[in-house]
Amino acid sequence: MKRAARARVAGAALLVTATAGATLVAGSGMSVAAPVRAAAYNQECGSGYAQVNQIPIPDRGTVFLAYNKATGKNCVVTKRNSSAGSRLWMGSWIQRNQELKSKQEQYGFFTSYSGPVHLDAKGKCVDWGGEIDGYVVARFKTNCGTLAQT
Repeated sequence: MKRAARARVAGAALLVTATAGATLVAGSGMSVAAPVRAAAYNQECGSGYAQVNQIPIPDRGTVFLAYNKATGKNCVVTKRNSSAGSRLWMGSWIQRNQELKSKQEQYGFFTSYSGPVHLDAKGKCVDWGGEIDGYVVARFKTNCGTLAQT
């Protein structure tokens, strides 16, 4: 069962969808023209990483979670739908579930993607997410080894 709640947070629209592996979306509420094509994972995490999950950022891009079976490392990349245009504020982050000291992140102004950020989390659940131009998405307690959600 899904439940959605909307609220205003520091001038940003906030949408929270309550499910197992809940998704958090926040943004400035500004409208943007629809992109020509959606973002796709293209091995930005490096050799040996395969995409295992993703979170769309409506009208902006996608946050990808990848995993390397050989090393037990996870990786997050946030990609824009189009790298055309000016640099935008973007970010990518990952941590072992509820373990703040394990958090790895990268934020800055980029034209196409933020990341990759890597984390050793073999057999552990991960919290992860990203941001493009003020729109934030995240998932918590996902991809837990054999319980991996895609």
